[in-house]
Amino acid sequence: MRWEGRRRSGNVEDVGGSGRGRGVVLGGGLGTLALVVVVMLLGGDPRAILDMAGSGGGGPPAGEVTPVDPKKKEFVELVLASTEDVWDAEFRALGRQYEQPRLKIFSGGVESGCGFASSQVGPFYCPTDRTIYLDVAFFDELDRKFGAPGDFAQAYVIAHEVGHHVQNLLGISDQLNQARGRVSESEQNELSVRLELQADFLAGLWAKKGQGKGGYQLEMGDVEEGLAAANAIGDDTLQKQARGHVVPDSFTHGSSEQRIRWFRKGYDTADIRQGDTFRTNDL
Repeated sequence: MRWEGRRRSGNVEDVGGSGRGRGVVLGGGLGTLALVVVVMLLGGDPRAILDMAGSGGGGPPAGEVTPVDPKKKEFVELVLASTEDVWDAEFRALGRQYEQPRLKIFSGGVESGCGFASSQVGPFYCPTDRTIYLDVAFFDELDRKFGAPGDFAQAYVIAHEVGHHVQNLLGISDQLNQARGRVSESEQNELSVRLELQADFLAGLWAKKGQGKGGYQLEMGDVEEGLAAANAIGDDTLQKQARGHVVPDSFTHGSSEQRIRWFRKGYDTADIRQGDTFRTNDL
């Protein structure tokens, strides 16, 4: 992925944090498997989990914080700028104005509009303050723990979270939250899967339209890096790693095959009208 020298977003802020390794312990009765799934999966609406995390009287004590590597910050700024360009154009085509999200890089733990979060939660989007939160140490986790190395795999992570911002602006997230109180747990999980797969689709759309003039240039193998990241964080893959078997009714993000398919569909069609995961029987 050739990205150096491109436009960089002014919406990225390095806020430091509590220092690596001082993450808060997530409480509220979460079982071991649930905790594993929470800390390993990307995206979604983290408010309930973060509220539980913050209920213990605030975050960990402040420690010495090392600023993020300037090269990593530059990369995040470039990717976010590319999403801004793509979604500005997409929203104009819909007759709407795109509100650019903020992205805060943190270390160890951070106070968000959705409550306090430890790095263990992973990258997340908070709809309350319309901000993406990212500890760039997660990029190393993608490589070492998930077997998904490469800068385009990292870009996919950011684009997926921006996809949740797009869903928030379009009112999709609110509709989902309203429905959650009226359906069973298994139905809630299915709605969550559809939301996450749509965010993967939107990431794929960005991956196609972000290339070219003023944007980044993909190189051979880059798309495969994004697909590898989608594959590594599928519910079935994570559940097999955690307990050796799969429970489909408990999926909240979709299987590896589904995540790959919807990212690929977004990339191949580059048409937002093709990404309605809520009105299809073929996930």
